[in-house]
Amino acid sequence: MNAKNLSERLKTVASFVEENTILADIGSDHAYLPCYLVHEGIITQAIAGEVVKGPFESAQKQVRNEGLEKQIEVRFGNGLDVIQLTDNVQTITIAGMGGPLIASILEAGKEKLSTVENLILQPNVHAKSIREWAQKENWKIVNETILEEHDKIYEILLLQKGQMELTEQELLVGPLLMKEKSSVFHKKWTNELREWQRIKDQLNKTTESQEVQHKKEELEGKIALVKEVL
Repeated sequence: MNAKNLSERLKTVASFVEENTILADIGSDHAYLPCYLVHEGIITQAIAGEVVKGPFESAQKQVRNEGLEKQIEVRFGNGLDVIQLTDNVQTITIAGMGGPLIASILEAGKEKLSTVENLILQPNVHAKSIREWAQKENWKIVNETILEEHDKIYEILLLQKGQMELTEQELLVGPLLMKEKSSVFHKKWTNELREWQRIKDQLNKTTESQEVQHKKEELEGKIALVKEVL
């Protein structure tokens, strides 16, 4: 993968980005995504944010090598700390982290979201945390997709400002994804069901306690929700 030939995962994230938006890519790693978007003529201005020194320096080098220093500014900082309100950022992308971490980044920096119109989020796991945060903070899901690449399954969410009320089932599996029920969606949740059942079977062999009982009830609830969708 490089800035002109993205992975399917990042290419799908890129497909959600509107033309001529001012972008901030948080946890940008090598800055492949903003570089690709500029090369493709989709955007002309971006911030690439990194909190880890190695990836930050890699992003700087990548932007330099691509000759895009005037279009992409690489900044060192934690989460949305790299954004100033005067940047007038309209789109934020956060890809390749766990859902709870993405939600915590958005929560910690939510005062930076006043100019933002689109949040494009690709959690590696636990997308539910993002949906819970979005519902609480008045962001609504306007698009979702699910894809498989190199034996890993990824969900991508597009959020815009607005209210939504999701059921427990929709929070878990995604309101739009559960309507579409793609083959990848089916595969993901079939695998999850198998794993939850395995854990439940192990718990049944352990000494009963309040904690074990609580865990079993939690698993049974999730299993019931997913079986109903499939």
